Amino acid sequence: MRQVISLIFCFVLFWGYGQDQNLVTVHKTLKLMGTRFDITVVAQNEDIGYINIDEATAEIQRIENLISAWNPDSETSEINRNAGIKPVQVSLELFKLIERAKQISELTDGAFDISYASMDQIWKYDGSMQSIPTDAEIEASVANVGYHKIILDEDQQTVFLAKKNMKIAFGAIGKGYAADKAKELLVSKQVVAGIINAAGDLTTWGTKASGEKWLIGIANPLSKDRIFSWLPIVESSVATSGNYEKFVIFNGIRYSHIIDPRTGWPSSGINSVSIFAKSAELCDALATAVYIMGKDAGLSLINQLGGTEVILVDSDNKIHKSSGILLEKEN
Repeated sequence: MRQVISLIFCFVLFWGYGQDQNLVTVHKTLKLMGTRFDITVVAQNEDIGYINIDEATAEIQRIENLISAWNPDSETSEINRNAGIKPVQVSLELFKLIERAKQISELTDGAFDISYASMDQIWKYDGSMQSIPTDAEIEASVANVGYHKIILDEDQQTVFLAKKNMKIAFGAIGKGYAADKAKELLVSKQVVAGIINAAGDLTTWGTKASGEKWLIGIANPLSKDRIFSWLPIVESSVATSGNYEKFVIFNGIRYSHIIDPRTGWPSSGINSVSIFAKSAELCDALATAVYIMGKDAGLSLINQLGGTEVILVDSDNKIHKSSGILLEKEN
């Protein structure tokens, strides 16, 4: 449903030894949650920095064990196994995550929906598709999707999927949540600054060791190797959804891998969406939702949300932005 890209929005984050000789910047790349994580911290020395990164890694692995739909021992898998059978009591942490996911579904009129996992994989992007799915196949694919069928009982702290073949998954929110939790842990341990970058879903705090702000370079949509503008990221997060690497073409029409969970059809009209907000979890979810909602509805939503901004590239490679974004073009 969602794949993070960096072709239009090329995230250029600067690290290295800063001007302050008392602080160093330590960076490590790992494979976590099935994707690339880059963890960067500013610390008193390298040894402490690598200890901090190990702590962040352990926290991300803890989150994965909680939310993974592929791990048969996770609470999420237990919920899915009992779809249409009985409610499942879960940890408060998972309950609250699902509760917030449902709130985002309400906010986006179902464009974001963790029950998208119920859809049959009738759209294939591995070269094997020979024709567009039939209307009947698409209708059957979305029959078990619907966030309103995720029943939460706050008193019992249970989650119940109302239909037998329902499933939930956190592919469009989980990496952002993990980045937030890793950041929260490191901040609690007085790590003064850093970046948690989950394949483009990233969150930052503090500044570089030199005292300068972390910067994101936004690539020109007509030339991905050229920076169009720079944006400082201060105590903030960003996530991007886009359609560049996975798509199919039939009768001259390009069909994205990002599927609208309400209709079963690929979304169109947008090349990429980048969301800026304090929470990486919110950025992660809204990037998918705005992509599916489309330019006008997506921009309207973001302009009504406090502390949230968007940069959107439409299918004609035109850049659109929410009212709070100021782009300074490079000379």
